[in-house]
Amino acid sequence: MEDKVLRKLFLGFIQIHILHHAKQEPIYGKWMLEELKEHGYNISSGTLYPILHSMETDGLLLKEDKNVDGKIRKYYSATNKGNEVLGEAQNKAFELFKEIRD
Repeated sequence: MEDKVLRKLFLGFIQIHILHHAKQEPIYGKWMLEELKEHGYNISSGTLYPILHSMETDGLLLKEDKNVDGKIRKYYSATNKGNEVLGEAQNKAFELFKEIRD
């Protein structure tokens, strides 16, 4: 049960990570999996790709297909809406950090 609760909680953190990196430069799934792993989020591609698709559907990410070595790779960039949501999330996260830190 605890794993399910933590997984739900961390889903929001993962989305913030995605928006943060997609704002800086276009990202792709395999790179994002490795980046998340460095931060302690051990998720599978079967978990990440539905998150990316959902964020695209919600208008937070824009997908662009690029041919890389003969294979199509999907790159995701933050949209204006995604950048706005990221800004709001950063403010809320900072406020929460200040509250729980003390």
